[in-house]
Amino acid sequence: MTEPKSLQEAIVYFSNPDNCIDYLAVRRWKNRVAICPSCGLDNAKFNPKRRTWTCAKHHAKREFSIKVGTVMEDSAISLDKWLTATWLVTNCKNGISSYEIARDVRVTQKSAWFMLHRIRLAMQDDFFGSKLGGECEADETFIGGKARNMHIDVKKRRITGSGPGDKTAVIGILERGDSSKGTHSKVRTAVIPNRKKKTIQAEVKQHVQAGAALYSDFLLSYEGLASEYAHKVVDHAVEYVRGSVHTNGLENFWSLLKRGISGTYVSVEPFHLFRYLDEQMFRFNNRKDLDDAGRFNLAVSQIVGKRLTFAQLTGKVGETSN
Repeated sequence: MTEPKSLQEAIVYFSNPDNCIDYLAVRRWKNRVAICPSCGLDNAKFNPKRRTWTCAKHHAKREFSIKVGTVMEDSAISLDKWLTATWLVTNCKNGISSYEIARDVRVTQKSAWFMLHRIRLAMQDDFFGSKLGGECEADETFIGGKARNMHIDVKKRRITGSGPGDKTAVIGILERGDSSKGTHSKVRTAVIPNRKKKTIQAEVKQHVQAGAALYSDFLLSYEGLASEYAHKVVDHAVEYVRGSVHTNGLENFWSLLKRGISGTYVSVEPFHLFRYLDEQMFRFNNRKDLDDAGRFNLAVSQIVGKRLTFAQLTGKVGETSN
């Protein structure tokens, strides 16, 4: 059976546990040669009855499954449910709630919520030190649930006044695409503690190459960037576009993000916001170059070497990636 290209095909294909293992093994190990996650030896024997591998070297945890060393480690949920959930979250434009995942794959809402956060970890892009160039836009926004949608207990805890004081600041930097080269716009976002000059400019310098064209609004925190960038400003009190000087690309991304948060998730805790940013960035940055199967394949290829426990997710211990 050929690999799936649609959600319907994926559900049928991954209903076979052997197909699930084969699909993951191809993307995890070169030439499908299993490597022991404990000792790194590439001499393990597959047991088709248990669907596990046993390392040739005698040591603790010498028997391992395809889940070990991935975001799915220590999960009793079957692979077909994991992969169906991954397909949904990587391809639903406005996201998908844990309640819907729970209904679709028949797990509890708490399990679905934990699954989604681990999938978002796999969708995370580390950028590997690369910087954006060409024409770039920089903008900030505030993220916070609408008070009318909150439970009264949540509203009392999170809404203490008016304005953006009870919301979380987020910065976005977008590299514009070039149609002549067949490239599309890419965005990077980060949760920031405030919109002060030091904070804003540190993010810009971290992600944008010196000498690039940089467009922003009239926020005073951007003052001084003209010494390193071809910086131009559009004052939204007067106009929104002046030739190529605008931040409409980022405004479009903020619209997609907030539509997903307000319409799908209703309200997001600030502690978890960066994961929802990772999810939306993944879909946005791969919206043109990859189809549904391609985005799914990319996410699955990034599940190895990442671990998120429930204690880490709920803030009971410091988060680390193994």
